[in-house]
Amino acid sequence: MPTKSKKAKTKKNLVIVESPAKAKTIEKYLGRNYHVIASKGHIRDLPKSQMGIDFENDYQPKYISIRGKGDTIKELKAEAKKAKQVYLASDPDREGEAIAWHVAHVLKLDENQKNRVTFNEVTKDAVKESFKHPRTIDMDTVDAQQARRVLDRIVGYSLSPILWSKVKKGLSAGRVQSVALKLVINREKEIKEFKPQEYWTIEAQFSKGKEKFQSSFYSIDGKKAELKNIDDVKNVLTKIDKKAKFEVSQVVASERRRQPAAPFTTSTMQQEANKRLGYRTRRTMSIAQQLYEGISLGKEGTVGLITYMRTDSKRTSPVAQQEASKFLHEQYGPEYASKNQRHFKNQEDAQDAHEAIRPTSVYRTPDSLKERLTTEQYRLYKLIWSRFLASEMTPAVYDTVRADIVQNGVTFRTIGSKMKFAGYTKVYDNQKEKSVELPDLQEKDQVKLEKSDNKQHFTLPPARYTEASLVRALEENGVGRPSTYAPTIDTIQRRYYVKLEGRSIVPTELGEIVDQLIEEFFPDIVNIDFTAQLENDLDSVEDGQKNWVKVVDEYYQPLKKELDTASTKIEKIQIKDEPAGFDCDICGAPMVIKLGRYGKFYACSRFPDCRNTKPIVKKIGVTCPKCGKGEIVEKKSKKNRKFYGCSRYPDCDFVSWDQPIGRNCPNDGHYLVQKKTKKNLVVLCPNGDYREEAKEDSDE
Repeated sequence: MPTKSKKAKTKKNLVIVESPAKAKTIEKYLGRNYHVIASKGHIRDLPKSQMGIDFENDYQPKYISIRGKGDTIKELKAEAKKAKQVYLASDPDREGEAIAWHVAHVLKLDENQKNRVTFNEVTKDAVKESFKHPRTIDMDTVDAQQARRVLDRIVGYSLSPILWSKVKKGLSAGRVQSVALKLVINREKEIKEFKPQEYWTIEAQFSKGKEKFQSSFYSIDGKKAELKNIDDVKNVLTKIDKKAKFEVSQVVASERRRQPAAPFTTSTMQQEANKRLGYRTRRTMSIAQQLYEGISLGKEGTVGLITYMRTDSKRTSPVAQQEASKFLHEQYGPEYASKNQRHFKNQEDAQDAHEAIRPTSVYRTPDSLKERLTTEQYRLYKLIWSRFLASEMTPAVYDTVRADIVQNGVTFRTIGSKMKFAGYTKVYDNQKEKSVELPDLQEKDQVKLEKSDNKQHFTLPPARYTEASLVRALEENGVGRPSTYAPTIDTIQRRYYVKLEGRSIVPTELGEIVDQLIEEFFPDIVNIDFTAQLENDLDSVEDGQKNWVKVVDEYYQPLKKELDTASTKIEKIQIKDEPAGFDCDICGAPMVIKLGRYGKFYACSRFPDCRNTKPIVKKIGVTCPKCGKGEIVEKKSKKNRKFYGCSRYPDCDFVSWDQPIGRNCPNDGHYLVQKKTKKNLVVLCPNGDYREEAKEDSDE
């Protein structure tokens, strides 16, 4: 009896993406003829043990397989060997293009083969459409990434050893991080050098009939006047007869329209998430990555909820705009939908390869997904969804009235504003404008001065940077790109060049030492214009207008001259230990305050003979409510979040995220804590409903 021949197994197309989470989602979209696996990021990079740049041969990088990626590379090779066709579907940016190129090199794929696939959103339609239009790897984009990687390696591996030998081990310098540090330190100098200027205001309450309204001093004899001191105030007040009526001299009514903001770029998303949600930049990007790669929506399967989250473009696709318009007509009415598709202007140096960050479908409303998302995912998705939808809505319309009220040449001005039509603010309002209603004022009306109040003020120094405002400053100065903001801010904190006080970024002594050294010996590294020009040059490489080797050479040659003299001219910087004011409880020698990698700490002055160390803790003057013996001290978690614990730990394990205040709740006797809200400081009972307004603000 003849034997039946086994049916030949059909070869599948292999698709290589970056993340395992995305691999599962895309395999479901593409069907049984495709197998999708992940490279798990880069598989090749420069070696950590050496510079890895061939300076004699056009700065050629010496790539090696990344340690720990052996099994991944083995899997990629095995799967590629039995595949019908290999597609490279890493992320649609420079890093993604470089990853595709490295994978192609390891798998020995034909460079001229159209096997590169990109999509801006992980949805079934977008993914399937992208596979209809594969292309070759874009070597201009790869070269732009290579130029950045080579330059970052040259700067880092040239400057870091100098910092190690002249300051302390574990330090680093980099193109973007050094500029970020410089911005923080320059702001701190501005604050220290700031000289407050005195000025005064006069606020008045007027009445027309039974209606009262507020007004502010504006001018004398028709000329706008500044009140620089108390004499200026007295000069105004002597001209006013408080018993006589004021006359309304001018009333100007108008309609004002407020336009919606553009949909998010990486920078604006990080800024708003920091301001509104309190998320650090790295945390925001991590949550956005999850939303982009896909969330399981039950029967619908796993779906990417937002478009690619590394972009500096404000452009959105016509298809997405049409869907938003349809949604607005259905849910809010035609009066809320913009009649024309909006086109927001990009910054001059913005790349336009990707859309702005938007939901992949506005019909997936935040509330409809709430049960499927974590709290963090829901909050960020709602922010992105609302911002995009608002960008396709009509303006908010306000009726405004400006009235001048005069007596003896002294003019007070009052401005009223009332919302006439909510427009986009029905969905998303990034300004929170309050309505100020005025009585019906007409020219020649007589109004009565009820009371006036003059106050002394002083101009304030510029605010310290927060993560949000530092991202904005980097973007405005053209330093870095969307993918670099979060790791840059993270690096200068991990190196302890800066620290967080509340949300403010404050330079440390170590940061100031490093900045001063780089400023003196490597001025181009911290030159904002020089660094911004390099970003433009890298963009030109990506556009095919410049050669990457030439860009690297133009940057390296002046740096080489500085390096040749720096190592001999820089003197070793001794960071002196400060006396701690108490003795070591092990050997009795004086304790000192040392500067370590993660900040200052107490150490025995006999180190290394005595290795006794203690953390520096801040006492808040409150006895531990649990044991009644220890003192409450302020501590920092591994993620640098402030919390409060007992000084007798581990004998007493009391901890609290909120600061105990040393009083107990009148309702149940539980200890009270103070908590900062967006508006003020409140005292709460963690165990019940007790709440009171705190008298003083916190130090955050």
